Amino acid sequence: MAVATFAIGTGEFALMALLPGVARSLGVGVPVAGHVISAYALGVVVGAPLVTLFAARMPRRRLLLVLQAVFVAGNAGCALAPGYGTLVALRFLTGVPHGAFYAVAALVAAAMVPPARRGRAVAGVFSGLTIAHVVGVPLVTWVGEALGWRAVYGLVTLMGLIAFGLMARSLPQVPVDPAHASSVRRELGALGRPQVWLTLATGAVGFGGMFCVGTYLSTVLLGVTGVSADVLPVAQMLWGLGMVAGNMAGARLVDVSPVLAIIVTLVASTLMSCLFALCAGNVWLILPVIGLTGCIIALLPALQTRLMDVAAGAQGLAAALNHCAVNIANAFGAWLGGAVIAAGYGAQSVGWAGACLSAAGLGIFLIGLAGSRKATCK
Repeated sequence: MAVATFAIGTGEFALMALLPGVARSLGVGVPVAGHVISAYALGVVVGAPLVTLFAARMPRRRLLLVLQAVFVAGNAGCALAPGYGTLVALRFLTGVPHGAFYAVAALVAAAMVPPARRGRAVAGVFSGLTIAHVVGVPLVTWVGEALGWRAVYGLVTLMGLIAFGLMARSLPQVPVDPAHASSVRRELGALGRPQVWLTLATGAVGFGGMFCVGTYLSTVLLGVTGVSADVLPVAQMLWGLGMVAGNMAGARLVDVSPVLAIIVTLVASTLMSCLFALCAGNVWLILPVIGLTGCIIALLPALQTRLMDVAAGAQGLAAALNHCAVNIANAFGAWLGGAVIAAGYGAQSVGWAGACLSAAGLGIFLIGLAGSRKATCK
């Protein structure tokens, strides 16, 4: 499953550095070509809850294989897409299984281990995503520069096929606890639980801090820190290594307490965002801060595990909605960062904006936690 998330993560971010080439080959402008990326994100947001609901009664092993097959087919289609419209449609299709795959894979991984190791199991699934930022995305960027963007989708298709084969051979049919047996009605029950919505809101707002900073790394490094373009790959690698380290370290904290893991991560996110703004003018200070900011990815398995606890028998939909929340955080964080820069506060101000989002996410979570404890006392 980690190999599959590596392929999915690589495919998700593969085109970001290659948009000018995509635009030239399809005869459109770069902003229009950017809709290819937006189409994928829209597919994630739409597909995650719908797939989870419609496939509520499908055995999880079979569902994972079907979702991976759709991912492979979608990427193969992208490599052969005859024009811009077809490519946008295929990118939307490829994004549809994304959120559901992560959600179901996390549930399967958690079911395969004792409760005390759930955090590490979920983080193991997400490790493919974090490693993709260090290895997969740079690899396909190099392939794309050398052979064109279609070759990128060909390579991602191959990665997806390898993952499909490994899962088909090794993935067990994990029995589902009757108390958590899924149905459409039971999954929809998650929407009636305040703690589910508060946890999702924590992610949608709090995670925005990391994305607010991460979206404008290059802008800050080039315009404020004053580094050359040669330093950008180093910064991206540090960010990716931070994600790998944060995912691993955060997993152990999740196994101690998902609640503690969320609080610690959001406090760290607030502090790192502030340091990003303060250290933006010094390359030797900003680079370590960038690496530490990548560690905030630890929030992902923490939120996923928390949702398993508060969703009761509706774990599938709640887990899938977590990835919708992350995409909302990505979009809102990027928008807020752009807004403060456009307002004339300087590119480094994305750090202060990110700190506000992280602190707001922490506030939402603490309010929800207080409400949960109050309800328990009653």
